[in-house]
Amino acid sequence: MAEQLSIEHICKSFSGLQALDDVTIKLHQGEILGLIGPNGSGKTTLINIISGLLAATSGKVKVGNVEITKLKAYEVATHRISRTFQTIRLFRNLTVMENAEVAAVGVGISRKNARQKAMTALSEMKLESYADLLAGTLPYGLERRLEIARALAMDPVFLLLDEPGAGLNEEECNDLLVVLDHIRKKYDLGILIVEHDMRLIMRLCDRLHVLQSGKTIGEGTPEEIQENPAVIDAYLGESGKEN
Repeated sequence: MAEQLSIEHICKSFSGLQALDDVTIKLHQGEILGLIGPNGSGKTTLINIISGLLAATSGKVKVGNVEITKLKAYEVATHRISRTFQTIRLFRNLTVMENAEVAAVGVGISRKNARQKAMTALSEMKLESYADLLAGTLPYGLERRLEIARALAMDPVFLLLDEPGAGLNEEECNDLLVVLDHIRKKYDLGILIVEHDMRLIMRLCDRLHVLQSGKTIGEGTPEEIQENPAVIDAYLGESGKEN
């Protein structure tokens, strides 16, 4: 039976600042959900809460019927949730292969199986020919791919991607779209993606969830979101609508 990641009535405040205010999202296995909104709307804060890097002020995060709200990041990862970061966090003095292997071992996969998971993940991200190179020698676009390969090597059911297209050129973004759609279908992943590239988001995602100042202002299909007056006013503008 397909799994579901549930974010229920999440609130988060920092010294009186309400970063998230009663946000509820459901991510189903096998779908790609885009999380969009202006800078400072709470998108990365929400991913940090889901992945255990931040504690919620209130609300729940659940995988199926299992609540993971208060777990540490390494414990959340064992529930088959992996993520990438807005700022690339590679082990630059390890090889490309070693970066992916370390990620797999970190969630309890045996060394033997970790190498296989790592190789598969590198292959999916078209990085197998770079396996023996130091991660620090990769060009920027391939560093982005390695971030995703590391997350994939952790054998996730749910993959959280924080601006994976940041800094990529149009061709690299097009390639990323194809790869993400492929791995979603092949591994039946639920993917939550934060991204400012509306061209990528509108073509890739099944559904979109829009935040502004920590509150939900819209959710629905890309077509519905493009016609949502509140979203157009707060974020997309008329120029953000697809022609």
